Amino acid sequence: MVRRALTSVGTGDGGAGGEEPGPVSRLWHVTLSVSGRPTPLSEVRRGLEQLAHDHPFLLTSRYADDHAEIRYWEEARDLHDAAAVALRLWGEHRSTAQLPPWEIVGLEVIDRTTYHQRVAEGYGPPPAHPVGVHPY
Repeated sequence: MVRRALTSVGTGDGGAGGEEPGPVSRLWHVTLSVSGRPTPLSEVRRGLEQLAHDHPFLLTSRYADDHAEIRYWEEARDLHDAAAVALRLWGEHRSTAQLPPWEIVGLEVIDRTTYHQRVAEGYGPPPAHPVGVHPY
């Protein structure tokens, strides 16, 4: 098994001092779905708002009392790194943002080109408007 160093944002500068250029980071559209036991809507909203405040890269969140969806852009070298960061997001910030103890039930990570192609063809997620935390 190959172990990778995880980085949320890559520099893409290729290193210094004549080193071989490193992988260039790319933008990935991430949709993270979580669910669990019903939680008061005010607590879910407050937790998602705190998560968005702590991590302004979050584009939009939708929520109900027993599930939520978070959509955002991640900069990473490849899909593996973007997915690894996304899979850690909810658990690592559960206590600091006081998020519900829900589990991750879905993850989609697609590159920028695929995202825009889907939107243009009318079968992808529409652009996240308005940005922010909203109920379903």
